[in-house]
Amino acid sequence: MNISLEYYKIFYYVASYGSITKAARELCLSQPAVSQTIKLLEDELGTILFVRCSKGVVLTTEGKTLFDYVRNGYEHIKMGETKLLEMQNMEGGEIRIGASDMTLQFYLLPYLEQFHSTFPNIKIHVTNAPTPLTIEHLKAGRIDFGVVSTTFDTDERMLVYKGRFIQDVFVAGERFAELKNKILSYSVLKNYPVILLEQNTSTRQYVDMFLQNNQVVLNPEFELATSAIVTQFAVRNLGIGCVVEDFAKEEIASGKLFRLKFEKEIPAREICVIADRKTPMSKAAKTLLAMLDSGPGMLN
Repeated sequence: MNISLEYYKIFYYVASYGSITKAARELCLSQPAVSQTIKLLEDELGTILFVRCSKGVVLTTEGKTLFDYVRNGYEHIKMGETKLLEMQNMEGGEIRIGASDMTLQFYLLPYLEQFHSTFPNIKIHVTNAPTPLTIEHLKAGRIDFGVVSTTFDTDERMLVYKGRFIQDVFVAGERFAELKNKILSYSVLKNYPVILLEQNTSTRQYVDMFLQNNQVVLNPEFELATSAIVTQFAVRNLGIGCVVEDFAKEEIASGKLFRLKFEKEIPAREICVIADRKTPMSKAAKTLLAMLDSGPGMLN
């Protein structure tokens, strides 16, 4: 059978109201058009669906059986239309974002707070992962966009938006006071216990590359999962930690840590928002992305 869904829509309304006249009024159709459609549907199905009564029409046994299925299907369609309208009106829906601890805390969080305050019914799912894994999530379609830190490889599908600059620094506690206020060579770090992030993070890869370009290779005493933990290990004098400066600002300001000075700084990096130009986004995701893009602008 190849029966028009419009026939079933009209059948649904006639059965729901028990009246061809009321169904016609609801559908903005003429009564003869509704009657004709029901007749065509009955002919296609080879059975009688309604019998007339004094108050309108009632379903036959066959009609009741069909209506049980049509009602579920049509009402689910109406629910889908309602949900879609809510999404278009920013009254529902969800956004999927990928971000690391650092990009979430020092860039994304204020935007999420503002967005949630304006659109409280939109769910936001944040997948916490380092930059390389966030890029994988984006390419696999598991997130709408990601918030990452440079450097990373791009391709023709990737849209990249500038966020803010970040600075990688080495910090230490009182155990290493002899290094304070001295202009150091990075090679001096080989003589001390060093605390770095794990190798699967963009921060670790960036710092390792910079040091290698300066003929320094470090064998860290500790390799940790998050910059916050690196900072706490440094506060406890377990070694010299390398972190994005934002993570250690409070400890530096309070004197628990100091920033080591070197002959040249590690070049600053950027937090960026990345999206796939070929993957459609929901209106909610586009709205949040527009908020994030209100800064310096798009890179490519």
